Order: sequence, then structure tokens, then C-alpha cells
Amino acid sequence: MDALREAVRTGRLVPGTRLPSSRGLAADLGIARNTVADAYAELVAEGWLTARQGSGTRVAQRAEPRRPATRTTRARAVRSRPVHNLLGGSPDLSTFPRADWLKASRRALTAAPNDAFGYGDPRGRIELRTVLADYLARARGVYADPERIMICAGFVQALKLMGPVLRKRRVREVAVESYGLDVHWNLLSDAGLRLPCLPVDGFGARTGELAGLRGVGAVLMTPAHQFPTGVPLHPDRRAAAVDWARGTGGLILEDDYDGEFRYDRQPVGALQGLDPERVVHLGTTSKSLAPGLRLGWMVLPESLVGEVSEAKGMSDWSSSALDQLTLAEFIESGAYDRHVRSMRLRYRHRRDQLVAALAERAPDVRISGIAAGLHAVLELPEGSETSVLRAAAWQGLALEGISRFRHPDAAPGRDALVIGYGTPTDSAWASALDALCRVLP
Repeated sequence: MDALREAVRTGRLVPGTRLPSSRGLAADLGIARNTVADAYAELVAEGWLTARQGSGTRVAQRAEPRRPATRTTRARAVRSRPVHNLLGGSPDLSTFPRADWLKASRRALTAAPNDAFGYGDPRGRIELRTVLADYLARARGVYADPERIMICAGFVQALKLMGPVLRKRRVREVAVESYGLDVHWNLLSDAGLRLPCLPVDGFGARTGELAGLRGVGAVLMTPAHQFPTGVPLHPDRRAAAVDWARGTGGLILEDDYDGEFRYDRQPVGALQGLDPERVVHLGTTSKSLAPGLRLGWMVLPESLVGEVSEAKGMSDWSSSALDQLTLAEFIESGAYDRHVRSMRLRYRHRRDQLVAALAERAPDVRISGIAAGLHAVLELPEGSETSVLRAAAWQGLALEGISRFRHPDAAPGRDALVIGYGTPTDSAWASALDALCRVLP
């Protein structure tokens, strides 16, 4: 009996578990059936077990009374589970076009050739590469021959592939912007690459300083919409980056993470269009559709196609062939363009609501980086970033400060918040915006 009680208390027997009959358990233990029946009866009386006619004896749903949560426990639980989410890096997942995606999936599956169910080409399905070549040319100004496109499972896999390829080419250092994502830096660092940082200001990365970084053989950049500062790379600096790559034989890794979303400006074309042989263009569906699709692409210089294909073939193919065919159908049918246009209007409306709310309730807070993308930067008084984040946590508001994205070797910079206004659902947006305004100085 004590062993049964302990098993229930420790969770080895979970609520609802059916126990052996008294006859069966007595036979297994070699004891009298009455002994087992008496033990069951006592545990039922104590609340550990339940016994019903025709249902047998089971572990009770509430075998042990729950201890009342203390005030501290409740407060900690509130703080650990944010009520509002304004973290960047994600679209509004509730808007995923399920019906149109399902239609595209059915059409793709019906038309799929038999070889789609095999291992195939590590570069990905030719149907998707062909459709992407056309889409990227007209939407982003990318020179994209289908033979130079590699389908991958998002930006992270692209960097995982590029790191060893760069090392094999005797590249030892890759310059990165002084503000960015540490997960990307870590992937390159794990490949044995050193990562000097390139300062970022109001005109984007200071690419003119690349020439002074001796030993750098590549640079990772977000030229269309610098993450997280939100500024586009100035035309002169775009030209300087390409000139550096041509003059040194270096490579530019272009992260075009949210290039489709722009509001108050003309589209900023991809840097790759200036020199397809010196720029690796990297894009995904993570912002335009959903990160859970795990679909991205690399548009490679011709000289890199063989090396990256070999690296990918030695690791894995990753992206489902059927998902690739579905995306190809989704783009070719025009559903992708319609979805992007719809989301562009939706996110612009949210951006405008954010600007209006700040003007009314926090007029001293300056907002920047809002001409494009899914996030904005809110300037804070010097020294206030930590206290604002602490106040946000108490309000159940998930936020990140700009210092979270600062390179370890970068000079100390401004205090600011990075607001992901694309993340909340429509129903959650108003309350998240209200919570934000309450914590601003």
C-alpha cells in the first residue's frame, strides 16, 4: 500500500491510470486477494484511487490536494508567462493563408511527378527554383537563374552551409554588422570564423571601413532594412560594399529577411542585382508566410553552386519536396503576391496605430525604422532601457531592448526598444499597444 501511495505521489502512476484487478494483482504478488482489496479500499478512502462499477480501479484525478499558491508564486507565474508579446522576428501567425495553402497543396500533390517522392537534387525541386527565379527578379531585382538557386530550411541552415564552405575557401574572418542576431553570429563562429564588427549608423553599415579590416573575406549584412535599427543601406555604401567585394575577391552574404514589406518608400532592390558573382542572396518565407514552413533559398554566385550543393548533399535535404511543390504552386497561382499585399496593408495599419498612440501618450519617445519591415525602434532616455524592460516584465509584456542585439565588440550605444508590431494577433494588438504605452517614460 505504501508503495502504491508513493508511486501516485511522485507521478510514476499518473491520474487516470487503470490498476490491475484485485484478483490479478494478488496472483502477481502471491498474497491473498482480500489483502489487495483492503489496500485498494483504504487508498480509495484516502482519495488516492477511485473505484467504479465496470470501470475498475484507477488513480484519482486529484490524488493529492494542490497546495494553495502563495502570493510570491502567483506573481512569479505572471512574470514568467507574458500576457502580451511585442518581440520581433515573427509575423502574425494567425493570418497564415490556410485555405489557399491547402488548395495549392492539393494541386501540387495531384500534379507531383513520381520522382518528387525520391531523394532528388540537394538544390531542391526544379519547379520551385524556376518559379522563385521569376519572382525574385520582378519583386526584388535579383538575378536568379534556377540553376543557381538552393532551397534550404531557412536562413539558419543557409548560414550552417556557408560557414564550412567559407572556411574551405580559406576565409578566416567574416565581418558582421554591429547590431544583429547573436544566433547568426554563433553559427559562423562555430564554423571557426572570427567576426569583427562593422559599425552601423543612420545610413546603415559603414561599408567604407571594410577595406581597413585586413583578413576579412566575407561580410554578413541586412542592406534592405538593417536589423534591428531599421535603416536601409545608403546607395553610396551599397556601392562601396560591392566595390570592396570586387577588389578583394570577397563575398557579401545578403540577408533579405523582410524585403517585401515597405510602406513609405520606394522598394529597395536587393544588393545582389549589383553583382551576382560577389553576393549570396538569402531569403525565406519566415516573415511573409510563417517560420514553421522551414522554407528558404540561397541565390549563389556560379562559382559557389557546386561547393554548396556538395555541402548540402552531405548533410541533409531538409525541406520537404511536397512543401516545395506547394510553395511553387502558391507563388505561380498568384496567391503569394495577394497574401503579401494583404499583409503589407495590415502591418502598415498597425505601424500607423503605433505611431499615433506614441504621439498621444508618449510624445517624448522618438520612433524610427518604420518605413519598412515588421518592427520599429523606440528611442529611450539615456540609462532607462533596463528599467523600462523591468517595468514591461511586471506588466506581462515581452519586449527586447536594442542592447540585446549589440555585438560584444561594438561601442556602447543608445537606449531603445525594438518593437515587433507584426507579432500579436489582431485581437491582442490593442491591449499589447496599451501595455507598451503604460511602461514608456
